[in-house]
Amino acid sequence: MIISIASGKGGTGKTTVATSLASVNPGSVYLDCDVEEPNGHILLHPQFHVEVPTTKSLPEIDYSKCTYCGKCAQVCEFHALINLGSEIFLIEELCHGCGACEYLCPEKAITEKSKTIGIVREGFSVLNNIEFYDGVLNIGEASASPVIKDVKKKIQENKLNIIDSPPGTSCLMVEAVRDSDFCILVTESSPFGLHDLRLAIEVLQILKIPFGVVINKYEKLYTELENYLNEVKINVLMKIPFDKRIAEDYSNGKMPDVFLTVLNEEFKNIIKKIHALVAVDHINTTLH
Repeated sequence: MIISIASGKGGTGKTTVATSLASVNPGSVYLDCDVEEPNGHILLHPQFHVEVPTTKSLPEIDYSKCTYCGKCAQVCEFHALINLGSEIFLIEELCHGCGACEYLCPEKAITEKSKTIGIVREGFSVLNNIEFYDGVLNIGEASASPVIKDVKKKIQENKLNIIDSPPGTSCLMVEAVRDSDFCILVTESSPFGLHDLRLAIEVLQILKIPFGVVINKYEKLYTELENYLNEVKINVLMKIPFDKRIAEDYSNGKMPDVFLTVLNEEFKNIIKKIHALVAVDHINTTLH
C-alpha cells in the first residue's frame, strides 16, 4: 500500500506524523519526497549507504549545422528556447527535458546532454527496520519533479510505503501524492490551517485519491475546523494534542516520546482505519 502524507501549508507537523507512522510499522518503506528540504532523516536517523545522482536532459546545439530557423523555439512548450538570430538561447530553469526540440529540428543540430540536479539517498533505519529513501535537490535548481520521480521509483509493492510529500498544493505535491492508495492530510487548529486544508482537499478530489485528516496541535476551543470536517463528512483519523514536549523532542532531533508511548496505539490504528476506508472506496467506485 502507498500512503502519502501531505499538508496545505508548512509547519503543520507533516514529517513528524509521517516518521511516526513509519516507526510504529516495522519493515515499512519511508520515502521523503520533500526534496527541497528533506528532514525525515533527522528523526529516523538512517545509515546511508548509496547516493545516486538525478539528472535531467538539456538541449545542446551544434551551430555548424544550425540554420537559426527557430523551429526548436516554436515547439518548446515551456519557452525555454529563444531564437536570437545569431544564437539559440537556453533558459535551463524552464527546460523540462521533453526532447521535442531535438526530435523536430530539421537540421538534426540538437543533441541532449545530462545535467545533475540532485541525488537520491538510500539508507536503513534500525528504528523498526525501516528502509529509508530521500531526495536532495541541488541548491539553485528549479526543477524538483525529476528528483521526486526518482525517489518514488523505490516504492515496493508488497510493503507499506509512506511518502512524505512537499508542503502546499503545488505541482510538486501533486507529483508526490500521485498514484497513492490513500493520502493523510495533516492540519492544525487555526484559521490558516483550515484555509490551506480546503485547498489541499480540492487537489485530492481532482486527483480522485481517497483521504483523511490528522489534526495536529489540536485545540478544542477552535471549533471551525471540526465543524467544517463534519459538514463535508471527512474522516478525522487522529487528533494530536498541543503539547510542548512534542516540540522539544522534535527540536532535539528525536521521535516525540508522546507519540511512541501515549499515542502509539492511535498511530497503529491509523493504518487499520485506512485499510477499511480504502476498501469502502473501492466498493463505491466499483458500484458506480
